[in-house]
Amino acid sequence: MSEFEKTDVNLAPETITKKDVRNAWFRFYFADEIPHSFDKYIAPALMWSLMPILKKLYKNKEDLAEAYQRHLLFFNTQISWGGGILTGIMASLEATRAKEVYEKTPITIDDDLIYNTKAGLMGALAGIGDSIDSGTIQYIFIAIALPWAQKGSPLGALFPFICFSVYQLLIGWYFANLGFKLGRTAATEIVGSRMQGIIEGLSILGLFMMGILAASYVKVSTGLEFTLSGKPFVIQEILDGIMPGILPLITVSGVYLYFTKKGLNVTKALIGLTVILAVLAGIGIL
Repeated sequence: MSEFEKTDVNLAPETITKKDVRNAWFRFYFADEIPHSFDKYIAPALMWSLMPILKKLYKNKEDLAEAYQRHLLFFNTQISWGGGILTGIMASLEATRAKEVYEKTPITIDDDLIYNTKAGLMGALAGIGDSIDSGTIQYIFIAIALPWAQKGSPLGALFPFICFSVYQLLIGWYFANLGFKLGRTAATEIVGSRMQGIIEGLSILGLFMMGILAASYVKVSTGLEFTLSGKPFVIQEILDGIMPGILPLITVSGVYLYFTKKGLNVTKALIGLTVILAVLAGIGIL
């Protein structure tokens, strides 16, 4: 075999395995926000996660350097839904591109397609991930741990943190494998009817948990009472007979409507709620 043939064989891309994808996801998970910068955001974390895969695919130093540069452009998304899926998709696209480069066939997976895939999906997937993970799953773990926290148990603080971290690690691993297996069509799977059913179910569960938290930990009552025809009427007892917890429900609903109309301005909501409750308490209504 000639020296040229040996060199050509050495440039052949290696097969990317599930272990490679798993390791890439683990690297992204642990590096996610560490190299955060203003101009690139978390792109260095994605590039670092893909480095072992890119080294297996591109044996030519120039091709490898170009691959590094491709993944150092601006990138920002949610860690598990966005990061997991896009880690797998990028590994899949790079594997296809490396084969085309090696076989010297027309490049269909060019730089623009790779970046546009990331840019087109990172925001949409981040929106789904934030609403499900940060807006639902996180609070389910917090709701479970609240009774322990109220009793002074350290488990009340540790349980949500540990469970949420493990949850994101495992679901991101699943999405990374899905992204690698399906390539660019993985996004279609995520927004498909089956996944939408799961998302809707989690959203409903999250609403139930928020209702439980509001009923259990929001304490609002009235001290109003009066006498009519010699009979005492205690307003709070009457309200409890109609619908127990109606005042906490009205309070929470009012805050929700405020957020709906004015946006999620927590500081203004807290100040306004404090002033309103203080005034009502001052005049003896609450």
